[in-house]
Amino acid sequence: MYQIQQAHSFPEWKKMISSTFVPLEAKPLSSAPFTGLLDGRQLHDVGIMRLEAGAQTVFRSPELIARGGVGHYKLSLQLSGHGLLLQDGREAVLQPGDVAIYDTQRPYSLTFEEDFECVVLMFPQHLLGLSADDVSELTAVRMGKGNRLAESVAPFVASIAAQLPELKSPIGHRLALNIVDLLSTMLADEVYSRPEQNTDNHARLLRRIQHHIEANLADQNLNPDAIASAHHMATRTLQKIFSASGITAASWIRERRMEKCRRDLADPLCNHVPVGEIGARWGLADGAHFSRVFRATYGISPSQYRSNPIPLTNLGANRQEAYGESQDSRL
Repeated sequence: MYQIQQAHSFPEWKKMISSTFVPLEAKPLSSAPFTGLLDGRQLHDVGIMRLEAGAQTVFRSPELIARGGVGHYKLSLQLSGHGLLLQDGREAVLQPGDVAIYDTQRPYSLTFEEDFECVVLMFPQHLLGLSADDVSELTAVRMGKGNRLAESVAPFVASIAAQLPELKSPIGHRLALNIVDLLSTMLADEVYSRPEQNTDNHARLLRRIQHHIEANLADQNLNPDAIASAHHMATRTLQKIFSASGITAASWIRERRMEKCRRDLADPLCNHVPVGEIGARWGLADGAHFSRVFRATYGISPSQYRSNPIPLTNLGANRQEAYGESQDSRL
């Protein structure tokens, strides 16, 4: 449902943004009467919100992070005014048309010294399909004019945000996921275009293998042996490369396949596609096996999830059972 919320005092604004996004501290930078407007829509796992307000600083403190909660990424698109984003020892001065990403699981601050307008896209970290190491290199990095993909992605995000009041829910849901996919591509391009002198060979190789997996999830023959062969190494070497990341190659494949299947099952525009076909399109041709792995991952069957596709953050999933090594070695 499309929502419009207005605040006529700063305490009211602080409460509004904390309940809409994640708990935040905030303070005004002017003694003038404060007003703020927040409008947008929650499209399943993805929230797209437009903010229009006066000068302020918002920050996510270690104390707030310690209270727990699922990690999200937030993309900020500056529409008017200027913003200063600080995270991970970096700072990004955001001008109209600039975008930057930040992580709600680590401290950050955003300062606007004048009236501003921006669009904020917030989504669970697993949707991005990039490793945490990849994203950690790009938090609080300004991407805008001069960035070959950001110059295209930013206007698209702004256009979709402007159309939210008219978009029907199924289309809005699909567009929200499209935006996340575009963001993932933009960030991956940014990672690959950067000098690699500060990244060790092991990390670069793991990143390349993970992107290879992402591009070949639909292949039923995708497995550690096939991946090792494609990268001209022994399977044992592949497993050693993954071991430092805390997850096996097989578990990574399974995780990414389950996420793709979950997204399709939650997509109203895919309601006509049989559940078994959803699994098959992501490399899981055996319907019974797909159902078992999905239930082990998310705690409910694919059919049950399709009937009630609640956000992943609310699923009582035993992910460890699905991602760990088990007697059933199929992916």
